[in-house]
Amino acid sequence: MAEKILVVDDDLDSLKLIGLMLQRQGYRITAASSGTQALSKAHSEKPDLIILDVMMPDMDGYEVCRRLRADPDTQDIPIIMFTAKTLVDDKVAGFEAGADDYLTKPTHPAELASRVKAILARAGARKRAVAQELGSILSFIGTKGGVGTTTLALNVAAALVQRDTNTIIADLRPGQGTLGLLLGFSSSTGLANLATKNPAEITPKAVESELVPHSSGLKLLLSSARPSEMQLRLTPDVAEMIVKHLATLAKVVVLDLGSGLTLVNRRILGLSTHTVLAVEPIRVDLMMAREQLEEMSKIGVGRARVSIVMINRAPSSLQISWQEAEQILDHEISAIISPAPELAFQASEAGFPMILYQPNSIVASQLNKLADELAPRL
Repeated sequence: MAEKILVVDDDLDSLKLIGLMLQRQGYRITAASSGTQALSKAHSEKPDLIILDVMMPDMDGYEVCRRLRADPDTQDIPIIMFTAKTLVDDKVAGFEAGADDYLTKPTHPAELASRVKAILARAGARKRAVAQELGSILSFIGTKGGVGTTTLALNVAAALVQRDTNTIIADLRPGQGTLGLLLGFSSSTGLANLATKNPAEITPKAVESELVPHSSGLKLLLSSARPSEMQLRLTPDVAEMIVKHLATLAKVVVLDLGSGLTLVNRRILGLSTHTVLAVEPIRVDLMMAREQLEEMSKIGVGRARVSIVMINRAPSSLQISWQEAEQILDHEISAIISPAPELAFQASEAGFPMILYQPNSIVASQLNKLADELAPRL
């Protein structure tokens, strides 16, 4: 898809001219005629490049540029300052505000196209370099509470560690965290400590300082189960910063998102390399899962990026068959996990993942097979 460029200028004739020149080069154009509108569109539309006029009545381009650079959501968008000012001091001011390049009016279409192409090429190279450094993000989400999403995420993460994969697992449910309890941690404040910070304060060092190790080899970012912490407002921006920094610290980041398409979960699913949707073989749950799949596709999480795991928790006579489940979901089921209530109880009492507590059990075999199937997708 062609790159999107936001052109900002209060002179409508100039706005149209620049937009037309860039459209002829094959770029998608969006426009703003004021600094305030530019900030709003930069945040909502996430352009690949901003061409920003300096002289505007409500807020000059320098201030717009400084605000864009101060916002974690827009700080990496390349900016070309575009103005009639030609003094060296004006250019210096533009670069000090955070601009990547500076053009003076009027400019030749060929020069504009050349500068835009060069800036976008450099930005693309930076993105590719960052992507190569980041680990994969594997999210686990259920249609409703009590399906077994946390147990599934924990055991797949443990299976990845057994395959010598540097893995972090994070519980992103403040006030509802059970991951730490399953592993024998009585106090789990990591996520709560980060949730109270501003996005700009969420750094790799801050995130790493909240990780706790487990004897299984896992590194953990834990939420507490204290009901009072449900009042903590984990915003999508903060959650995104946490997850992105986790991805710099491990080859695979496994996320327990709980259930439901909350604002945080929508944002994180968009960042995820792959998503596992946990379901029960019960008609109501499967119908909820079908709706959730449709909604996920609307936010850009296509079905190719989703694996469905069916967790059995009751006798087979009370359940829908996997063939019928696939028909209801209109989606292939990647794995079926057998009920193992005694093993689950014993493993949680020991504070250990099931696949490590009884590695020769049927459910451990199923979970290991699932991990093997997920690994190539990461």
